[in-house]
Amino acid sequence: MSAATQHDSRLTSVLLVLAGGIVGVGAREGFMLAVPNADGIPIVVPVVNVLGAFVLGFLYEALTRDETPPQLTSRLKLLIGTGFCGGLTTYSSLATDTAVLLDDSRVGVAAVYALGTLVVGGLATLAGIALAASRHTQSPRGEGASR
Repeated sequence: MSAATQHDSRLTSVLLVLAGGIVGVGAREGFMLAVPNADGIPIVVPVVNVLGAFVLGFLYEALTRDETPPQLTSRLKLLIGTGFCGGLTTYSSLATDTAVLLDDSRVGVAAVYALGTLVVGGLATLAGIALAASRHTQSPRGEGASR
């Protein structure tokens, strides 16, 4: 690969992540504006984190099973996985919100908030993987996936 081609490839990668990130951050901010906190507990942060975990599980499983060309697979992972899901999810806000709940002496709420988000996020990832896998059936001769 020539230096110019490598540069173009890196620039394309950055632009894909940037575009996906803009949409992801915009979606998260839209949710934040639309959904108020409940009794001082930020509802949107765990919701977007779990949603992002589901989408990532689905995306990676679907792309693994599909016969998508490698270059398109790579671009979709950058656009949707790294960009959109990276912009949508916010584990730093989860940590900050948990610290605020702890500072407010709401230890039980903080524990459920943080640990619940992580556990449900893991389950959401598995659900995304399972859903993507269920969309594919093994061919009779085991020659690969088909829809």
